[in-house]
Amino acid sequence: MKKIEANWSSLKGVKPHEYALRFLFGGLATVAAGLIASKFGPAIGGLFLAFPAIFPAGASLIESHERKRKARIGSDGRNRGRMAASLDAQGASLGCVGLMAFAFVLWSWLNGHHAWLLISMATMIWLVIAYGLWAVGANRLPRFRLTGR
Repeated sequence: MKKIEANWSSLKGVKPHEYALRFLFGGLATVAAGLIASKFGPAIGGLFLAFPAIFPAGASLIESHERKRKARIGSDGRNRGRMAASLDAQGASLGCVGLMAFAFVLWSWLNGHHAWLLISMATMIWLVIAYGLWAVGANRLPRFRLTGR
């Protein structure tokens, strides 16, 4: 099984306007969730607040970076960009399943329990579920490998 790792050197390639775009998407999703909550109530608005607001911007930026990287060597990088964005989407969907478990634990047990203890437990449950799904899916889910330049 491959261990999870972070590649901090990839942060060097992100331009300030790309961070602004992510911030804008996050803000717009939050405003939309607030408007929905004011119209339909906090339970429905909360579902929309859980939308991964940064994901659309992140996926488009990943696709764009991969396409540009291939263009530098004289190749069409559209397919590689799409594969890279789909890998990101696969990981985001596994994290969202863990996030649903986190929300369920809080929703079910918040009354009558200490908030700090419950949030800690819900966070551990999210981590275990998201990592467990990733570990199982690493060998079973269809995936793309990004190798080479």
